[in-house]
Amino acid sequence: MMKLYILRHGETQWNVQKRLQGASDTELNEKGIALAEKTGEALKEIPFYCCFTSPLKRAKDTAKLALGNREIPIYEDARIQEICFGEWEGENSSLLPQEMLYNFFHNTKDYRAPKGGEELAHICARTRDFWEDIIAREELQDKNILIASHGCAVRALLQNVYEDADIANFWHGKVPPNCSVNIVEMKENKAILLEEDVVYY
Repeated sequence: MMKLYILRHGETQWNVQKRLQGASDTELNEKGIALAEKTGEALKEIPFYCCFTSPLKRAKDTAKLALGNREIPIYEDARIQEICFGEWEGENSSLLPQEMLYNFFHNTKDYRAPKGGEELAHICARTRDFWEDIIAREELQDKNILIASHGCAVRALLQNVYEDADIANFWHGKVPPNCSVNIVEMKENKAILLEEDVVYY
């Protein structure tokens, strides 16, 4: 049966500085690199068939570090790239309109994207398209797949898995920690969440 290991990228300097990253192409910091390597160590016995990653460097590098020296194909897919915050990108979260920021994390049904940004419904639609594509591929039906993505994009992907999926409960209690892993098993066309937000550090 197919098993999906959905991995959030490691820590970046913008995470530390509480700046909104979104579609900005930031890099892992030293801690982020170490977290990705530790996560890879924990997953070293999993025989991954391939990896799909967001095209953003922090996700790609996390995938490469987690896979180590293994010769496993890595495919970039823009459908699992992080949500875009438009004019908020790069801004310190403490300097932004607090009501809308609060809505993004705690009252998601009322969130409205800033100018040039992406709505939650859109990231849910594009990640759903990725999800339906991957789980339908004949060659992947009995494989272990690594998916490297981002906090919001991971939660959007998991809307296809959660039994209580709803935009009002989008975050399922929290933002996935850096390098956390959600493990999903596909059994008779049903997605079962085996592990949620597991960290190996």
